[in-house]
Order: sequence, then structure tokens, then C-alpha cells
Amino acid sequence: MNIETSGIEMILGGSQILKGISLSATGREFIGIIGPNGSGKSTFLKCIYRVLKPTGGAVMIDGRPLEQYRVKETAQKLAVVSQHNYYNFEFSVEDIVLMGRSPHKKTMERDNAEDYRIVEESLAKVGMLDYKGRVFSSLSGGEQQRIILARALAQKTESLILDEPTNHLDIKYQLQLLDIVKKLGITVISAFHDLNIAAAYCDKIYALKSGQIVAGGTPEEVITSRLIRELYEVDATVRKDEFGMLNIVYHPLHVRKGEEA
Repeated sequence: MNIETSGIEMILGGSQILKGISLSATGREFIGIIGPNGSGKSTFLKCIYRVLKPTGGAVMIDGRPLEQYRVKETAQKLAVVSQHNYYNFEFSVEDIVLMGRSPHKKTMERDNAEDYRIVEESLAKVGMLDYKGRVFSSLSGGEQQRIILARALAQKTESLILDEPTNHLDIKYQLQLLDIVKKLGITVISAFHDLNIAAAYCDKIYALKSGQIVAGGTPEEVITSRLIRELYEVDATVRKDEFGMLNIVYHPLHVRKGEEA
């Protein structure tokens, strides 16, 4: 599936948060969005998955403007995993994942055997099938995120938006979740705080600063010492490890001061 944005602008509370963001994700690309807090990453993704309506510009899905799709049609094409998932009722894990089937159901249509098969298949993919009968709120943060990913998988979409879903997870669960997503072979757009994680999983990366794209390309092209200094105002060394993966090593101020002394 192809997702393209052209000149996306967003004004919130009188402030211009996004200032003309244009990018594209085609086929099975895994696209990463990086940038400091307040750079507009989450706001931009919300424009794609229809939580926010852009002040200007356009979002295109398979060459068709987003607003021409019904909300249910959008949910059949885009699934979302965000970092915050709260429910006021004591839903079971199975109930949560079944919600992923709703875009494919008619009004008041009951869940059928195929829906339950897809739920079990989705839970198995994230290693949570044994938790099917558990209450969602009783699970740890990492377990909950895997259930939310299973719900997204149950939607059977051609693309996935990850709105910083791993921020509060242990590294084990970050890697587990992203390994699962990488193997799906679908279009993925994800916001990242961790540059090492972004470099490990993304085909292309776009860097945002103050609501604008300041760099775009492969991880090796984008994640450089110069860009890290520009975006985050910290010094870092970027090199490849023994597996050929980019490795970012940050230089804390107290260490640099020790070297200068």
C-alpha cells in the first residue's frame, strides 16, 4: 500500500505545529520518524490516522485523498498502535483483540467463527494466546502493548502506524514488538525516540525539527553526528558494529568535561 503526504500543516492553539510535511511510504517500506519532543512527530501521525484534520495539505492513500474514504474504510486499510491505551471497562484480552474485527463488520453483526480464528491467530503471532481469557487491565505495560498489536493485526490491514508504542517498554518488549511488525511485510510508519532502534528497523528515516523535515533517506544517510547535534543538541559518535548495524554512542557532558581537563 502507498501512503503519501503533501505539504501537511497543522495549527493547534494558535501555534503552527506542522509546517508543510511531505513524505511517501510505498510497498513494504518501514518508515521511521525521529525528532525531539515537540517536533511534531505524533501530531503528524495523528493527521494520517484521522485523529486530527490537517489545517493544510493532503494525505493520500493509494492515490486517493484520505477524506474521500469513510472512517470504516480507513480502518480497513490502516491499523494503529499508540503508546497510551486506556479502557474504563474490564475487557478481556479476547474482547480487546475482537475490536480489531469491527471495521469488517456490518452494524450489529455478530462475531463469527472466522473472527475468533483471526483473534487466536493474532494473539499467537504476539505470543499472547495463553492470555486470551485474562482481564486486559491486569496485564503489564509490555503485555498490554502486545495485545494492542494483536488487535491491529486482527484488522488485517495493508499498513500500520506506530505512534511511539515502545516508549515505556523494557528493551526486550521493544525488540519483540518491532520484530513482529518487521516480519509482517506491510507498509509501516513509526515515530521513534530511540535512534539505535530506528536505525535497526527502518528502511527510510525522516527527521523532524520544529514541525519541518530537515533530513530524509536511509538510516545511514540521516543518522549522523551532525544531525544528532542539530536535532538534540548533544554530541554523539555514529559507527557500525560487527553486524554492520549503525550504533549511536552519546557523549555525556560530564565525560567531555573530564576529557578537556
